[in-house]
Amino acid sequence: MTITTLGRMGLKVNKDGFGALPVQRVEKSIAVKLLQKALDGGINFFDSARGYSDSEEKIGAAFSDRRDKFILATKTGSKDAETFWKHLETSLSTLKTDYIDVYQFHNPNFVPRPGDSSGLYDAILKAKEQGKIRFIGISNHRLPIAKEAVESGLYDTLQFPFNYLSDDQEIALTKLCLEKNVGFIAMKALSGGLLTDIGACHGWMAQYPNVVPIWGIQRESELDQLFSVMDRGTELSAAEKNRIEADRKELSGTFCRGCGYCMPCPAGIIINTCARMSLLLRRSPSARFLGEEWQKEMAKIKNCKHCGHCTSHCPYGLDTPALLAKNYEDYQKLLV
Repeated sequence: MTITTLGRMGLKVNKDGFGALPVQRVEKSIAVKLLQKALDGGINFFDSARGYSDSEEKIGAAFSDRRDKFILATKTGSKDAETFWKHLETSLSTLKTDYIDVYQFHNPNFVPRPGDSSGLYDAILKAKEQGKIRFIGISNHRLPIAKEAVESGLYDTLQFPFNYLSDDQEIALTKLCLEKNVGFIAMKALSGGLLTDIGACHGWMAQYPNVVPIWGIQRESELDQLFSVMDRGTELSAAEKNRIEADRKELSGTFCRGCGYCMPCPAGIIINTCARMSLLLRRSPSARFLGEEWQKEMAKIKNCKHCGHCTSHCPYGLDTPALLAKNYEDYQKLLV
């Protein structure tokens, strides 16, 4: 396995981390077994979020007596200082720990800074002074906000979507993080389930020494596949290179990062969720997305005005109306 230092923090982590969003989908006993097997197998960096339903609870159940054996990251989606403290105390309780190694702002639409009206950064600094967190991070889906956060010098880590469907701007972001000594945590290493060849994904990611992917795992077979490629070199096989090239041609135009720059939609479509619905149903708890509320939201896709607002605002050049139509088609099949 490969050990790397996560940014300027001096944290020594296995270059392959565990993304704990998908463990929401499995029962507690299975999740605990997966998490413990991952740690026993050498993975020592685990990432969760307050917004991932019972993910933190399952991590707490798995590791309450092994807290000194791994690096723990989680996130708060709070918009104000009062909610920040509620989230932090809840996370500490459910994770069964006195401290969180990397506490991250979860996809805010601005960069929290000291003294701003939200009070978020002042709160996180106080939490750090109290020893409840060790390092300050931010996760985001918006490239301009991610760049601003890295350049601000206020953040120890950035979590951002990154995989072999990423474009030159996103690759440049990893280089900026290296220059600024900010740890780069790669979410969506499998593009939310679009990519299925773990060997190709892992080999491609290995060429970026400062990037720590967090592989979303919900099945033991997925963890076993990750273990099988963790000790391999960085050289991609001819077959993997061909797979990457084919996937880029087929899928690069279908990966919605959920950044929300396309919003609001004149037809009232919640684009940054509806355009990812197929992925959400595969990789997170699906029951609520199949309920009456989201059936109504997905049906709004039929009212798309094809006005061009979403496509003109997408920083990734996606054909958003086509992507929405495809997700609605897949969604309807699941409801039958």
